[in-house]
Amino acid sequence: MRTLLGTTLASLVLATLAGCVTQPKQAPIGLLDVVSRPAEKALQAGLRAYDDAQYGEAEKQLNNALKVGLVSPRDQAEAHKVLAFIYCTSRRPVECEAEFRAAKASDPAFALSKSEQGHPLWGPIYKKIP
Repeated sequence: MRTLLGTTLASLVLATLAGCVTQPKQAPIGLLDVVSRPAEKALQAGLRAYDDAQYGEAEKQLNNALKVGLVSPRDQAEAHKVLAFIYCTSRRPVECEAEFRAAKASDPAFALSKSEQGHPLWGPIYKKIP
């Protein structure tokens, strides 16, 4: 009985002390580390294509970024937002609304700017989203 109690007590002390061990610090993640990830590369390519009015390529890259797995909820929301813009301007209101909903689900703090909210094509669809 004493051996079992002693062993149990020793195990408990060791388990408690193990939680006190300081883990080695990980090196900070730099910009070059982030932009070399496949999902983030695709996001960057999609945003660049959108800015260059290459909407088909932007749609492809942004969907790929989401599929591969963007880590940041804010990045996910941005990808969904730009996809919503593409869908709204190409007369796909159902897909547009779905992307705005996905943006909000990815990042609850997501919101369009005042000027974006006033856009005649996507503003009214965005305003439907709670």
